[in-house]
Amino acid sequence: MKIVIIGATGFVGTNIVKEAVERGHQVLALARNPQKITPSEAVTAARVDVNDSQALAEAIRGYDVVVHAFAAPRSDSVEERIARQTDGTKSIIRAVKQTGIQRLIAVGGAGTAEVAPGVPLMNSYLFPPEYEGGARSTSVIKDLLQKEDSFDWVFISPPNFLEDGERTGKYRTGKDNLVIELATGRSYMSVADYAVAMLDEIETPRHHRQRFTVGT
Repeated sequence: MKIVIIGATGFVGTNIVKEAVERGHQVLALARNPQKITPSEAVTAARVDVNDSQALAEAIRGYDVVVHAFAAPRSDSVEERIARQTDGTKSIIRAVKQTGIQRLIAVGGAGTAEVAPGVPLMNSYLFPPEYEGGARSTSVIKDLLQKEDSFDWVFISPPNFLEDGERTGKYRTGKDNLVIELATGRSYMSVADYAVAMLDEIETPRHHRQRFTVGT
């Protein structure tokens, strides 16, 4: 497949690029600093302003699926991160519509996953306040996608702790619930396994216009 990854040099994006290449796909890796990406026969690296939907559309035209891994800088305030994520996501959606690409897979956050029916993690006492910026800005992506019905989209929420670790190729899925290890009560997954879940969904779509959760 021909896969666009927007935000290809980020913590999650880097792993998605690696997993996609190892599975034999062609990747267009878009990033603020494409010089960080090593180009190859399988990877084309480019810089496109995520807020320039016209330029973005021209870059992604002809690809099969778009991975939305764009995130505002962590150094920004909560309000700035929300604003940047809103503008960037709206621009990505416009570009997808312009090109007629029918599938968009978004990197979600754990903050919107539910720890009780109707209670997202980010609104519970369990949620660390220092992660508020990431949670609130990432929730914008889900909110905007839920208004779209002209293309097929998926929002994949990771567990509470997404960290460097072994690629096992094993994971569990949920719908809206935070995926928790029953034996330990921990909500964890390696970022390599998150990339596995992402590529599995790209190759064999099982979810359509919805969010689902993953974890080990």
